[in-house]
Amino acid sequence: MSGFRVMAGNGCIGSGFKLDSLRRGVSLKPHVIACDAGSTDSGPASLGSGTPKLSKEACKRDLRWLLKARDTLGVPLIIGSCGTSGRDVGVEWMLQMAKEVAAEEHLKFRVATIKSDQDPSYLKRRHAEGRIHALNPAPPLSEDVWDNSHVVGMMGTEPLEAALLQGAEVILAGRASDSALFSVLPIMRGADAGLSWHAAKTLECGAACAFVPAADGMIATIYDSWFDIEPLDLGARCTPRGIAAHTLYENANPFLLTEPSGVINTEHARYEAVDYRSVRVSGSRFVPASRYSIKLEGARCNGYQTVVMGGIRDPHIIGQLGKLLSQANVYFAARIAELFEGKLRSSDYDIHYRLYGRDGVLGSVEPRHDEVPWEIGVLITVTAPTQDLATKIATMVSHVSAHLPVPEYEGIISSIAYPFSPPEIERGASYRFSLNHVVFPDNPLEMFRTDFFEVGS
Repeated sequence: MSGFRVMAGNGCIGSGFKLDSLRRGVSLKPHVIACDAGSTDSGPASLGSGTPKLSKEACKRDLRWLLKARDTLGVPLIIGSCGTSGRDVGVEWMLQMAKEVAAEEHLKFRVATIKSDQDPSYLKRRHAEGRIHALNPAPPLSEDVWDNSHVVGMMGTEPLEAALLQGAEVILAGRASDSALFSVLPIMRGADAGLSWHAAKTLECGAACAFVPAADGMIATIYDSWFDIEPLDLGARCTPRGIAAHTLYENANPFLLTEPSGVINTEHARYEAVDYRSVRVSGSRFVPASRYSIKLEGARCNGYQTVVMGGIRDPHIIGQLGKLLSQANVYFAARIAELFEGKLRSSDYDIHYRLYGRDGVLGSVEPRHDEVPWEIGVLITVTAPTQDLATKIATMVSHVSAHLPVPEYEGIISSIAYPFSPPEIERGASYRFSLNHVVFPDNPLEMFRTDFFEVGS
């Protein structure tokens, strides 16, 4: 090969990029443009609710410029994990935006949508066959998980390759391996699989592995025995340490990076500076899996939440806060049983205090646990089966918490200062991950559904 060029628009559709960077990328004539649009990094809410993390305005702005760049170059544009979670509704959301941009910019292209929502009956059958295995860590697999969770499968390169072979110029995919978006076309064109996957893994977050990290684009050129990588912004640069360190990102093992079809082995990879801005990587290899697997991600509603925020700046209260809150929780349990008899069991709701300034981030593993802060931020989270019940409980909790009985003071005091009135803030539905498993399908395509559309005038 003389060099296969893969361009990443940025790390995530909607996070933005510099137009000068994109223009430079176009001038370098990449053979494919790819961009991730989602992740589970932000937690289970987008998967559980189907609501994208980023706004339509932000995503449409990035999509507009990437579609225009694709049109200028005449190369494929591949976007994966549409709508943050990769749910079918996210793919439809991105397709609608693409149609709007095509009409506004007078663009024309053949688009493939690849959907990754999973049918509960399929998952139940595979589970009964013993073909669904837990990853570590994984939540307990309850009997009702299949019917009460929203589940997506994380596709590899194969559904993307099938769409490209059928003439797709733009691919809008559901949940997908980030690296698959960038590796599929170079591998199709004969590039080394190890180098292609490793370059893809490095490109997936855009310029996040550049110095200084930014929401911007990157480009990799894959040769027979190495790949070169650099940021599109001429004011940014890559370093061997920064590129090598990116193999640590989202991986338990920095040398073995698992994909549906195999493992990227970077144990013997070599990272060298080509010049001040670019890095050369060699020595990566791809080891095919003995059994093809698809990762399953599932989320389900965990109730509804109302939160209360406040602050404490009194040494007498801070010094005995653990004891005070323990006493308050005993009172809450009795009071809730009295007020909501027949509606709530103690296992139906949760009252949680998070104390920022004392164990708020690391909790019980905080190494400076014995230090006494002079100020603490308090986040109270009440979770219940309905929003109405969560708020009713929260009004009681906020009132009692504001007047904790402190022995050093006679009479009533204000123990927590609330910045808002009323202090209770309704968060709405709360979600939790219910699956972190893999399924072993008969073939890489059976879990995904592809449709084609001619878009534009």
